[in-house]
Amino acid sequence: MRSHPAIVLPLLLIVAGCGAIPQSQPSGRVAREAAAPAVSLARPEARQCQTELGQTGSMFAPLPDKFYGAGCSTTNSVKLDGIGGDRRQFTVTNLGVVACPLANSFAGWARYGVDRAAQQILGSPLVRIETMGSYSCRNVAGTGRLSAHSRAEAIDVAAFVLADGRRISVKSGWNAGRDEREFLRTIHTSACKRFGTVLGPDYNQAHQDHFHLEYGAGTYCR
Repeated sequence: MRSHPAIVLPLLLIVAGCGAIPQSQPSGRVAREAAAPAVSLARPEARQCQTELGQTGSMFAPLPDKFYGAGCSTTNSVKLDGIGGDRRQFTVTNLGVVACPLANSFAGWARYGVDRAAQQILGSPLVRIETMGSYSCRNVAGTGRLSAHSRAEAIDVAAFVLADGRRISVKSGWNAGRDEREFLRTIHTSACKRFGTVLGPDYNQAHQDHFHLEYGAGTYCR
C-alpha cells in the first residue's frame, strides 16, 4: 500500500528535527523508530519536550503512550541512550522508558551538575551514568500511593564512571574518602535544584545505594 505523502512527510520532518534518528542509521532501525512518534508526538507538549531534549545533544527515541492498568502508564516518554556534554556524550545504562520532562532535567543535571563536578573535584570527566532504571509499576514503599516510577517520572542512579576508569558508586562513595564524598554531595545538592524530589543515603536505608531523582513541582531534598 502506498503511504499518503501528506501523512509521511510531516512525520519524517518531526522525527528528524528532534535528533532521535541520525541519518547514518540503517534503514531498518529508522523504520522502527519512525513508527513510535505517531502516538507520542501527537500532542504539542510532547513535540516541545522532545525538541528541547534534542537541543541538549542527547540521543533518544520517542516511544508510544502505554497504559498498563492499576494506574500505571508511560506517556510522553522516550528511550534515552546518550546525553550531550560539553565535549562528549555520556552513556546511560539500564534506564529503559523515561518521561520526556524528566529526561530533560536529567540531561541538564548530567552535563552541568555531574560532569563539571567530576572535572573540578575528581580531575576527570564523566563518561557513563549507571542507573537502576526508571519505570516500575509499584507503590511508594510502606504506602498505598503509586510511586513516580509507575509513570516513569523517577530515575534511580547508582554510580558514575569517569574517563580515567574510576567508578564512583553512591553506596561505597557516600562515606568514603574526601574527594568522593565531596563529589557525591555536590551532585546531590545540584540535583535538588533540578528535580522535585531527591532522596539519597541520608534519607533512609532503602536509598543507601542510589539517588532517587523524581520529576515534579516539589522541593523535597534529603
